[in-house]
Amino acid sequence: MELTNIRNVAIIAHIDHGKSTLADRLLELCGAVDPREMREQYLDSMDLERERGITIKLQSVRLEHKHHVINLIDTPGHVDFGYEVSRSLAACEGVILVVDAAQGIEAQTLANCYLALESDLEIVPVLNKIDLPAAEPEMYAEEIEQVLGIPAEDVLLISAKTGEGVPELLDAVVERIGPPAGDPDAALQALIFDSHYDQYRGVVSSIRVMNGVLESGAKLQFMQANATHEAEEVGVRLPDPTPVASLGPGEVGYLIAGIKDVGEARSG
Repeated sequence: MELTNIRNVAIIAHIDHGKSTLADRLLELCGAVDPREMREQYLDSMDLERERGITIKLQSVRLEHKHHVINLIDTPGHVDFGYEVSRSLAACEGVILVVDAAQGIEAQTLANCYLALESDLEIVPVLNKIDLPAAEPEMYAEEIEQVLGIPAEDVLLISAKTGEGVPELLDAVVERIGPPAGDPDAALQALIFDSHYDQYRGVVSSIRVMNGVLESGAKLQFMQANATHEAEEVGVRLPDPTPVASLGPGEVGYLIAGIKDVGEARSG
């Protein structure tokens, strides 16, 4: 895949500012999920997440928009999951910063935004929930300019609930966030930014390829655990796991290498 057509982006926000709802709209707009199977908080797979309306475990999904591939990495909004957020950001070139148009910038918004700035990521600011009667988008756009130094006219106004402004957000992601860098001919380097245990498949790791090409059947050296494993399956989430022959530089997907202990596929 051409590097220039890839965008890797995370959504960061304070808890309950509409991050998972926005992810739902993006999935719908890009046709990633059959309308009959669509449900609220689609990427939140744990029962607790759905019950409480919070995101605990980060998820990644590949979306297609106007001949571009957007790898969307949904991050937790709660302050206790700062480490999960930092790992997601390491796999991205940009972030969508979601701020509630009725509440403005909150502490966690700032904390996650500073993480993004430290990682030198492009920030696409969004004021969400403009459909609410209490929304004051002009006032909070000014606040974003004062606190974060992002020009108020660059702030997009959307409603993740109704879908208003979301197509323009997708265009802004493609325009403002740069493509990833990487050399397909170099030695393989990839970042594990999340792992979970599947009782049928073993450890499933979420990965971002930095350089080289990852192919199924390849022998892999896991630097953190200092162990060697063979790649049994390489794939992408569409959002259902879909095997592919290989992942090139800049691509985000998953890896199954017959590992039985999550500790052997540590993030980082």
